[in-house]
Amino acid sequence: MRVGLVLCPGFQAVCFGAIAAFDVANKHAGESVYDVHVLSEEGGVVTSSAGVRVLTEPFGRVPFDTLIVAAGLEIPTSSPGLIRLLRASAQDARRVASICLGSFVLGDAGLLNGRRATTHWRYARELQARFPSCQVDMDKIFIEDGHVWTSAGMSAGTDLVVGMIERDLGPERARAVAKGMVMYHRRSGGQSQHSALLDLGTSEDRVQKALNYARQNLRESLTIDDLARAACLSPRQFTRLFRSETGTTPAKAIEALRIESAKLMLEQSRLPIDVVARETGFANRERMRQAFVRVHGEAPRAIRKEAGPLAML
Repeated sequence: MRVGLVLCPGFQAVCFGAIAAFDVANKHAGESVYDVHVLSEEGGVVTSSAGVRVLTEPFGRVPFDTLIVAAGLEIPTSSPGLIRLLRASAQDARRVASICLGSFVLGDAGLLNGRRATTHWRYARELQARFPSCQVDMDKIFIEDGHVWTSAGMSAGTDLVVGMIERDLGPERARAVAKGMVMYHRRSGGQSQHSALLDLGTSEDRVQKALNYARQNLRESLTIDDLARAACLSPRQFTRLFRSETGTTPAKAIEALRIESAKLMLEQSRLPIDVVARETGFANRERMRQAFVRVHGEAPRAIRKEAGPLAML
């Protein structure tokens, strides 16, 4: 299978970690299943964001099974020539993909129209604004929608490639590749790419202590008195400080932590849904279902199914 890695000027060199997974797959297979080529619009030397210079091949007439677009730390500028080449090549390719902000190049080429896609969470709203016909999901590591694959941050590009290897060669080979690269095979496309604690964005030590306590004790009821005690504040002081620091209420923050933890358990374990609900502090599975539908638009059972076979190992 011919694989083309398309480099945009100023690309991040870490993208080569993603395509290294193809090399590992070849080693485990004992043959060159994947024939990887590094491409650019005109060929020649392309310089990375860190100054690394890479010799590339120009787009040619030979079709590719898989095309992967890699960009840098900023939203790339797609040249008309690159867009024409990408559109033409995408017609023959079995799948087209992007790593991180390479999704904007796919969008410029019209390849995201009517599809679900993801990108780095900091730029998800910008991707949605630029390409309104695309359904952008900022809560995914990678998304496969038909023949178009998109990944979140740079490291998520490796998850995407391992997902491709699983699709091509099966879960056993994908597990071997992940093990060889010392990475989690179970970090499925459904896993959140950012933490609920990061979203709350507090630098106040007392609030952080309360949140850390909550995350370690999600199975408990976690009342305002419990959280205030962890923060060494009165309940009134704690509630006022928490809202001023995070912009939300303690109850909503705790629910976000519960949902995040439950989602990860659904994706990465065989635990029954009733057990997941109990372990993450929901009173029952129905209350957890209501919370998931409100936040994710899907019930827990659907999220487990969407995570794919990796969650069922």
